[in-house]
Amino acid sequence: MSRRVRVVGTLLLTAAAVAYLVWKIDFATTIDVLEDTRLGWFALAVLIMVVTVPVLALRWGWLLRAHGIAEGVPWLTRAYFVAYTAGQVLPTSLGGDAVRVVETVRRHPGRTADVTGTVVLERGLGGAATVLLGAVGFLVSLGRYDVSAYLWLEGVFVFGTIVAGFVFFARSARPLLRRLLPLLERLRLARLLQAFYAGVHHFRGRPRVLASVFGVTLAVQTIRILAIWAAARAVGIDLEVWVYYVMGPLLFLVMLVPFTLNGLAVREAFFVSFLGSLDVPAEQAFAAGFLFFLVTLFLALPGAVMLVREGLRGGSSPQAEHG
Repeated sequence: MSRRVRVVGTLLLTAAAVAYLVWKIDFATTIDVLEDTRLGWFALAVLIMVVTVPVLALRWGWLLRAHGIAEGVPWLTRAYFVAYTAGQVLPTSLGGDAVRVVETVRRHPGRTADVTGTVVLERGLGGAATVLLGAVGFLVSLGRYDVSAYLWLEGVFVFGTIVAGFVFFARSARPLLRRLLPLLERLRLARLLQAFYAGVHHFRGRPRVLASVFGVTLAVQTIRILAIWAAARAVGIDLEVWVYYVMGPLLFLVMLVPFTLNGLAVREAFFVSFLGSLDVPAEQAFAAGFLFFLVTLFLALPGAVMLVREGLRGGSSPQAEHG
């Protein structure tokens, strides 16, 4: 995917989201809603996101260790926070993943393929866990909430994940992948998908590791959805928590769209559209989305502090730090 296509896609998607928000909300009312934010709920949302980072770091460490790459949880946690900082200016959370790969390879030269494979596999398992939560939300919400369009969208994601699981795990799918390789190369997706494929097949003989990583991922995603609920409660939206197990997986998937800069405007438009279907005023819904954006900024602060401190110290060589 060329840089020009990404830039044009980013501008078009952002412009469409901004136009939708301008059409839907009254900004004076929105400011009033934000002024009445209940800070305790907002702090809870930030806390939920921050305390789960070391758990994600531990999960990544298991995958690296299976490749013979040893890193402690403190450094892996630091890498995660720095990636969140980078994600504020790079397209979607995938930009932060690239930063994690670069920083880890600096400490382990010559292991680019292995490190990339673990990060891509980690992201793939995260997507699968997100879709599984979406499936649970889909079943719980049938006939309960009037968000039918979103429910069926989650159904499509569930079906797509099942198909992807077959393609990447079944050996019989290899001939199909070979036929698709020229197309994937033109789309510049071949290297990413090859890394994921290699990562999956490296762990075929380690089902216990894969199961452990997936279980931790599912638990973290389940907890992190509560951060969305807390952000909504902070601006007075009082819906059942189950609603967010329909909304949350879709939001996490929306945030992976490669044509957004930290989800700017797209995230808020999603909040307005989804919560609006449940009769939440657009101004409250926008405020909840904006608070969730602030949560991601707070999540990026530790990484920014770490980078500034390391810069002031002048840094040190990766080998020295690793030793």
